[in-house]
Amino acid sequence: MTWSIRPATDASADLEAIARIANAVRPDDPSSLDEMRWEDATYPGTMRYLVEEEGRTIGAGTVGRIYVYPPEFPDLWGSVDVLPEARRRGTGSELLRTISRHARSIGKAAIQIGVSEGRPEGEAFLRRHGFVEYERARMARLDLAGLERPPIDPPDGVRLTSLEASPELVAGVHAVAEATFADIPGGDPIVAGDLAEFRARDVERPSIPPGGFAIAVESATARVIGYASLIFQPGSTKLVWNDMTAVLPEWRGRGVARALKRATIGWAIDNGLEAIETGNDVANGPMKAVNAALGYRPLPDEVTMRGLAAEDRTSG
Repeated sequence: MTWSIRPATDASADLEAIARIANAVRPDDPSSLDEMRWEDATYPGTMRYLVEEEGRTIGAGTVGRIYVYPPEFPDLWGSVDVLPEARRRGTGSELLRTISRHARSIGKAAIQIGVSEGRPEGEAFLRRHGFVEYERARMARLDLAGLERPPIDPPDGVRLTSLEASPELVAGVHAVAEATFADIPGGDPIVAGDLAEFRARDVERPSIPPGGFAIAVESATARVIGYASLIFQPGSTKLVWNDMTAVLPEWRGRGVARALKRATIGWAIDNGLEAIETGNDVANGPMKAVNAALGYRPLPDEVTMRGLAAEDRTSG
């Protein structure tokens, strides 16, 4: 074995090496130095590892808390990225064993790793090591080049604003998250967390633009009834993901989500963005229908694979 694995430090050189490997292996799920700095400041405890060979980084692995679950949740998220030319020498398997050992050392039972249907070798690798499909998201993309700004048209009794224009509505946005996150299809129910955590993760994160954070308000009561937010893909100023779209149950089916999504699309067009990408659980029919009606086009599915943090794994 000519390669070796070591824990990464928080030095910029190590983190940039991890981002380079991740972006080369899974360009549709990129990373960046700024993103990792945010992770470490907001959710300390993430462990990262580098695979090196003759002074060159050929692989990287990461394991840490899944942000939308409470600290006691039994699983961690992980990643195993190896450059194509360095595969089939046991590198990926050893990285997987390494992040599994860390998970066990802090009392966690399993690891979740996301793979794209467009890169079937990633899913095949994890299945060889005992992982199974945990959840599946239908991914989609809206290209903005040449697209006209859509009309917003909120339903009667509803006005739309933005986080940038109305920052005082954050507590109301948090109340919507608390009322809706548990019934979002897919995996275990996610949680909003308390207001401080919600602000840090879903509102004040540097990659979440306040102008692209649309808020729906019931005119008669001034109550927040829904919101839709965007988040820049790590390392990009032109591509965003739909971070969250949530509407109170009593307001669903009345065009609120569609108006919110149109507001975010309008903001993206006004600010010269290239595209918006999104993903919804296969069971989330209503939101998939909204996206399709707005012109989003399918991308390969994103599959979350889950495996026990086992001591022994088949080499591969």
